[in-house]
Amino acid sequence: MVIKESSVTGFLSDAQREMRSAFLGGFAGQLVSGVIWLLAAVISTISTPTYGMIFLFFGCMSIFPLTQLTLRMMGRSAKVSKGNGLWELGSQIAFTVPLNFLLVGAIIHYRQIWFFPAAMIVVGTHYLPFITLYGMKMFGILAGLLILIGTGLAMYGPPVFSLGGWVTGIILIVFAILGRSVVLKEEKSHQ
Repeated sequence: MVIKESSVTGFLSDAQREMRSAFLGGFAGQLVSGVIWLLAAVISTISTPTYGMIFLFFGCMSIFPLTQLTLRMMGRSAKVSKGNGLWELGSQIAFTVPLNFLLVGAIIHYRQIWFFPAAMIVVGTHYLPFITLYGMKMFGILAGLLILIGTGLAMYGPPVFSLGGWVTGIILIVFAILGRSVVLKEEKSHQ
């Protein structure tokens, strides 16, 4: 059986549009993530870096359920049709972060101050497949920013443990708002 390229492209576009609409362009996930990063930075600042690291690691495990809750409170379905093959991609992407945190754990044995920059790189690389998942190039910019700033902070940044947490939290919230506005504009133009 020969599948025409246009039908594959159309299927992918439809699946991406459904993902964008159901998850509001990643809005809730990035908003929740941004708040978790900011709270980890606060904890690292007012308590100890160890507590901030623990909070970020375990807080990230609550991103998906909090995202679902936030979307449902906003009146979004927070799910896609069974035929949307991108759902599995999203699940696979989510598991890259905790697995790559094994490297972050190894890094902090060498230099604890590299925790947030290393976590920024891990989270940044995890956003690259979001370009395909949502069909939104803005995730490439988000990924690039987190990777470059994380690398820069690790190599040349000031010795402020929580700085990467503050920067990442702010960036994630800005991109959450951007993604939401893109999807709302798209939905308005299709009405």
